Amino acid sequence: MEQLLGIKLGCLFALLALTLGCGLTPICFKWFQIDAARGHHRRVLRLLGCISAGVFLGAGFMHMTAEALEEIESQIQKFMVQNRSASEQNSSGDVDSAHMEYPYGELIISLGFFFVFFLESLALQCCPGAARGSTVQEEEWGGAHIFELHSHGHLPSPSKSPLRALILLLSLSFHSVFEGLAVGLQPTVAATVQLCLAVLAHKGLVVFGVGMRLVQLGTRSRWAVFSILLLALMSPLGLAVGLAVTERDSEGGRGLAQAVLEGVAAGTFLYVTFLEILPRELASPEAPLAKWSCVAAGFAFMAFIALWA
Repeated sequence: MEQLLGIKLGCLFALLALTLGCGLTPICFKWFQIDAARGHHRRVLRLLGCISAGVFLGAGFMHMTAEALEEIESQIQKFMVQNRSASEQNSSGDVDSAHMEYPYGELIISLGFFFVFFLESLALQCCPGAARGSTVQEEEWGGAHIFELHSHGHLPSPSKSPLRALILLLSLSFHSVFEGLAVGLQPTVAATVQLCLAVLAHKGLVVFGVGMRLVQLGTRSRWAVFSILLLALMSPLGLAVGLAVTERDSEGGRGLAQAVLEGVAAGTFLYVTFLEILPRELASPEAPLAKWSCVAAGFAFMAFIALWA
């Protein structure tokens, strides 16, 4: 028992150190600031951005969505079994089967997607000047006017919305807490080490991508460091909660409410991935096949890690 506790504490510090290191690297080193980059340096940063976009895409589908769907289905089955009496089991088995065939997990993830869509639409409705301001900022931060990029004319570019950056951090924070909780609830040393290594492998890349995203959004260094610090604390927090739970209850208790929160977090993550990250990286027409290769490579790496996660 003491050995298992020591391993889990080691995992806690490993998660904290890796998240801080990977997240602060693009913030602290000026080499990653694409606004000041030119020529080959700028192209390399663009391709790195595409790799991080592929990592986000893989994390959204292969980890967050997959885990949320599995957990929601499991919790709904438990809920239905607990609330079904013996008489109802004999008379309405077909009804229960029909209920289980309904895609509850997909519905919850979609609600998370549309919830963020509603929040952003509400923000633009209440502050219509924000959209125009973000376009002007994007032209200034890009280091050149959009009309001067190519002879193709004005290219539609994604906005640098602070709301989307906040949503990205919140969704990842929710997911990080649940990842840490899963590690903390593992009953054996082997299971704890295996899950922790899988979490470390994909978390490092994802947090590095978050750091790059904050730099590209023009976030001030102080707030970017503060955001990464908060994100880094989420997995250790979840792991600590898992340790506390295992001390009281060996079965943990991943309830339906947690499964719903995971689904909502997955939906918000997918929203930011498809409407902010991917459009931004693919907006310019230069080197489309190279960009595709980088996005595919990032996704493939996350799909590979999913074999153990």
